[in-house]
Amino acid sequence: MTEHRIKQIVIVGGGTAGWMSAAALAQLLPVGHEYRLIESDQISTIGVGEATIPSIRNFNLHLGIDENDFIRATQGTFKLGIEFVDWGRQGSNYIHGFGSVGRDQPTANFFHYWLKMHQAGQAASLEPYSINSMAARLGKFSRGRPDLPNSPLADLSYAFHFDAGLYARYLRSYSEARGVRRTEGRIVETVLHPDGSICALLMENGERIDGDFFLDCSGMVGLLIEQALHTGFDDWSHWLPCDRAIAVPCESHGPLAPLTRSTAHTAGWQWRIPLQHRTGNGHVFSSKFMSADEAQAILMNNLDGQPLAEPRLLKFTTGKRKRAWNKNCVAIGLSGGFMEPLESTSIHMVKTALMRLISFFPDCGFDQVDIDTFNRLCDKEYEQIRDFLILHYKVGTRDDSAFWRYCRDMEVPLNLQRKLALYASHGRILRENEELFPEDSWLQVMHGQGLRARGYNPVVDQRAPDEIADFLHGTQAVIRKCVNAMDSHEQFIKANCQAAPLRRAA
Repeated sequence: MTEHRIKQIVIVGGGTAGWMSAAALAQLLPVGHEYRLIESDQISTIGVGEATIPSIRNFNLHLGIDENDFIRATQGTFKLGIEFVDWGRQGSNYIHGFGSVGRDQPTANFFHYWLKMHQAGQAASLEPYSINSMAARLGKFSRGRPDLPNSPLADLSYAFHFDAGLYARYLRSYSEARGVRRTEGRIVETVLHPDGSICALLMENGERIDGDFFLDCSGMVGLLIEQALHTGFDDWSHWLPCDRAIAVPCESHGPLAPLTRSTAHTAGWQWRIPLQHRTGNGHVFSSKFMSADEAQAILMNNLDGQPLAEPRLLKFTTGKRKRAWNKNCVAIGLSGGFMEPLESTSIHMVKTALMRLISFFPDCGFDQVDIDTFNRLCDKEYEQIRDFLILHYKVGTRDDSAFWRYCRDMEVPLNLQRKLALYASHGRILRENEELFPEDSWLQVMHGQGLRARGYNPVVDQRAPDEIADFLHGTQAVIRKCVNAMDSHEQFIKANCQAAPLRRAA
């Protein structure tokens, strides 16, 4: 086995995906590999400030990263969920909170009890039953309290906002301390073996870098996976029509909210990501329905503070490579596909690709069954996340623009059609296999977008309406008590992980 072991691992591209890859492989794989990461300071990365989902905490845990140190180093804040403004209809507002809604019962999910009472006009919105949503709405935060096993605080689910450039810098230091060698420069040619796999990379300065295994973290350009190996791309823009984003940071304004805000506009939506040193903003839009000048004007007119840089225009096509792993090359991050940042899944998909790669890590034989299984699992993950994103556009009553009318009338993938129909009939939500988003996530977005279930699980009728009402009121009271006991988000950061001020260029 030793003579077949992969020795030289070459990572093309830095940024978040490249340095996450370097850190994970150097820390989690056995010794005996040589790691080399190639990046060019002349090539900018996409990262404009990142919002994440709770799985990022597991990634940091695998690396042994201290959370407070990480937050300070990246000017980070905490995130309890996403607020959606003007999505299902103009004037609407709901939160997709992480974690559970209520507490499931032995015979039925909590939300079926809520559905029965809501349909009878005796229960309000979902938010009072979600500790994440209530805390986010009030600007409160706490880490989980495993010492309180029967409390909603026991396993409080949260993620982070952070500066993507600072995160990459943080992981670079981590990786280099574990033997990863960084090479600065531009790749001018990819040399292939006779069988079409990658042999070496030729640099602008004339250096040749050989490798056994290559990770393409070059972003949407797909320097290896597409330009060299011609893998192909599945275009999903007919379902997710936004293909442009304008990004700009601005001065922080007001309290640090522990949530990402997504505000729908006439041809897309605007993100707001609060960091300690600034606020990240961007306008994601469809160039078929809006010009870049109009999109930029909307963004600049809806900032909370003064802009700190010139706006950047980013172009993308939503979809994925036909194969994430092709021969001796694996695409990680945007080189493997682009899913717009509506539910903050980008870094999660880097993390899952890396954990999957470690599970299927090859030797120099590159068994096809491993490659095929890896690709099948990647495809399934992309498709499930794609359907959750389409849900936000498809379901709703907005008809104030051609963009929203297109989204309302478009055909959607069959699996999503089934999910929507299943919920509309009796409030049933089916989570298949290892699908990323749980039932409560689908519930919050479907209901928040305006989809209403006609029925509920009949098992809940075993309880009398008065008993169910007491159950719901008691759940609200417990959550309200827990949230009231929390520190504010800003107080928590100041006490535990406040970053030093960044020096600004003169």
